[in-house]
Amino acid sequence: MHRVLTLTALSLALALSSHARAATAGGDAAAAAKPPKAYVEFAVPDLARAKAFYGAVFGWTFTDYGTEYSSFEGLGTSGGFLHAKAGGGGGPLAVFPVTDLAAALARVKAAGGTVTHPIFSDPGGQRFHFRDLDGYEVAAALEP
Repeated sequence: MHRVLTLTALSLALALSSHARAATAGGDAAAAAKPPKAYVEFAVPDLARAKAFYGAVFGWTFTDYGTEYSSFEGLGTSGGFLHAKAGGGGGPLAVFPVTDLAAALARVKAAGGTVTHPIFSDPGGQRFHFRDLDGYEVAAALEP
């Protein structure tokens, strides 16, 4: 199932990049100027819980594809939740944009997340790190 979803996501990415090239060739400067979105996929044991958590923290909207997969859209990112055993810590750090860092930190706490690195400055601006309800280390960064 995961392999099929990965191949589907890659096919979609290829189609979208072809669309962007066509828009650029056709002179649609607005479409060409938009930066690409990353697609982030999480393995989670409880889709409803993951959707409630990330919906509360980032205001993401969701589209369900049966009982095993739900995609999400939000400010500057998109991805999905695959119903499977959670991966926990490790792997790449997903950094999601927010417009108000302090408010996002408060939403993480209110939704049951654990702040692992309070708000700090780095060369890219300001951000904080937290663990979600399935143990993933995630970061929220102030959108430039």
